[in-house]
Amino acid sequence: MKDNELNWKKVYESDLPNIVEDVRDFVELPSVIVLSGEVGAGKTTFSKAFINQGETSSPSYSLINEIGNTAHADLYRLETSDDIVHLEIPLYLEEKEFFLVEWGKQYLSVLKKLIPDEYSYYELEISCNKTSSTDSSTSSRNYRLTTIIV
Repeated sequence: MKDNELNWKKVYESDLPNIVEDVRDFVELPSVIVLSGEVGAGKTTFSKAFINQGETSSPSYSLINEIGNTAHADLYRLETSDDIVHLEIPLYLEEKEFFLVEWGKQYLSVLKKLIPDEYSYYELEISCNKTSSTDSSTSSRNYRLTTIIV
């Protein structure tokens, strides 16, 4: 059995390809990876590195994007868990190995009802390290990947 947690400290954006490889090796497929952290912590930046497509952006306006073997959702703008039902998530997950969900932790119980049973669940918590610089884009992040039992 695999450990149920991985941790990385003082990660810079240039380190993300290595973190992505570790995450891909750690999770069981297909998987839901819930991305948690404050606004600006780097959830979308991680998603871009994970998907490895230059044009990837936050799906804040469309809520869900599909890129290759990954679906990427940003649930920040949802007002209630009832809104999730209207997203038709199962259609986006056909033949997908990964479902990245920003701001999804509060909706896990609803997501579990909509997502096929074969999916494993993980949370990737991202936190910023405080720096004296006013440029947060150069500050490092900490990442913690844990298995979620839902």
